[in-house]
Amino acid sequence: MTETPFQRARSEEQRAVRRRAILDTAAAMLTELPVAQVSLNELSRRVGLAKSNVLRYFESREAVLLELLGSAQRDWLAGLDAEFAATVDAGAPAAERTDRVAATLAASLAARPVLCDLISAQAAVLERNVSPEVAAAYKRAALANVAELARLVRELVPELDEHRAGRFAAGVLLVTGAIWTHAQPSAAMLAAYEADPSLAALRLDFTATLEETLAVLLTGILARP
Repeated sequence: MTETPFQRARSEEQRAVRRRAILDTAAAMLTELPVAQVSLNELSRRVGLAKSNVLRYFESREAVLLELLGSAQRDWLAGLDAEFAATVDAGAPAAERTDRVAATLAASLAARPVLCDLISAQAAVLERNVSPEVAAAYKRAALANVAELARLVRELVPELDEHRAGRFAAGVLLVTGAIWTHAQPSAAMLAAYEADPSLAALRLDFTATLEETLAVLLTGILARP
């Protein structure tokens, strides 16, 4: 990627341009590298700013990635309504609808590996090197995203009340992060699976595992009083 030299920002409009350039560069890096390998040094080099200047706009690497996580979730949710409309029959029995909702969510998330990688890093990495102000701003955005996912699910599964739909929506993100982590084995694990076929059963297929887990979760929440 070509580095873009910047003069010092002297207006709010110029600062917004710098922030956008940093976010866009980080987003491009995530299409090439996992979250763990996106460093502030390399981000600074690619965006054409000294690291100290990048820190004028974002307090840490994690703050950049948290903002990208929030925007990636919003982008995903913006298209999810159309995906549901194409795959879920709103007039089908509840059991069929819950299965189709789970399958659609799993396929939709699997098609967005950057989002899944960010979700998997959220609690253990991205929330660990930010100020209370950045953390609170992210959590407010996350609550809005969970509420939107709950709304979309309730449109297809009206048997859920608002509280239970919210529990399921929050569970979708928790489960996605956990399964994504386990579905990305290290080189050593891949070698172990190759050497001992009896271990290969432990390797998770992300989409299939997520679909089954979400179907069980949604069915269980529906069954509870």
